Amino acid sequence: ERPIQLVVAGKSHPADDGGKRLIQELVEFADSADVRHRIVFLPNYDMTMATLLYPGCDVWLNNPIRPLEASGTSGMKAALNGALNLSILDGWWDEWFDGENGWAIPTADGVDDADRRDDIEADALYGLIEKAVAATFYDVDEARIPRRWIGMVRHTLQTLGPKVLSTRMVREYVLWLYLPAGSSSREMEASGFALAREVCAWKQRERSQWPLLRVDHVEADGVGDSVSLGTPITVRAFVSLGALTPDDVLVQVVHGRVDADDRFIAPRHAAMQPAEAFEPGGWEYRLTLPLEQNGPFGYTVRILPHHAGLAAPEEMGLQVLPA
Repeated sequence: ERPIQLVVAGKSHPADDGGKRLIQELVEFADSADVRHRIVFLPNYDMTMATLLYPGCDVWLNNPIRPLEASGTSGMKAALNGALNLSILDGWWDEWFDGENGWAIPTADGVDDADRRDDIEADALYGLIEKAVAATFYDVDEARIPRRWIGMVRHTLQTLGPKVLSTRMVREYVLWLYLPAGSSSREMEASGFALAREVCAWKQRERSQWPLLRVDHVEADGVGDSVSLGTPITVRAFVSLGALTPDDVLVQVVHGRVDADDRFIAPRHAAMQPAEAFEPGGWEYRLTLPLEQNGPFGYTVRILPHHAGLAAPEEMGLQVLPA
């Protein structure tokens, strides 16, 4: 009623005898009279064949054992050609799958028996193909148009397409990495490496004082039983900085939606400002932020190192959270 056609193409590594045997078994299976109209193996996969496969398929299947995903560029190229991805939640798909640009294959993480894990994930994959992928593909209206499927393709091209372009990748490498690294290098080398010497001494002092830092107390005004869009939340944090000053640290509110286990979903970070000093080494930090969405909301506070010579606050691998 809802037939599936599988097209398999690829090569094993010349030294991968197990991979070669697996392909031989697949070819023998695909040659059986009862399945040969449903599955085909294409030998000698190359770029020329790829230019036909990408625009010619409806779904791009990718099912490595998590977390052994490679680069994932095949699925990205498929998305640019209007194909929907059916992949394990690993690598790029774990980051960019949104529930509307394809499907995620359930994984049996934590199952030590490899054969048992294969059985579980295979059953999940077959069920997903039958009940979700094929069901959506064959769901047509009176004009025989699969509008739900077409909607997913359009959504993929609009939201995923711009992300997987190599031009986007190169642009972000240049703007976020190469240019800042070049500028930082010149600043560090200026005046006989003056800034480099300063940062080195500052890091030593920062590490010596870091065990003394604490987030003593965090409180918020405006958080009730229900929190609505636009509600202003004022967060106050009382921290102990030891011999350090507010110029040496970055105190942030980490906030955002939370799941049923109070874990953050795509958390955001906002810098707090010192409002009042206490002796010895105590400070009150404050920040008022409006909620930008309804639903369960969570927040906490953290302390990070701060210096103009750092590439990022996380560079030193130091962080203080509430006890």
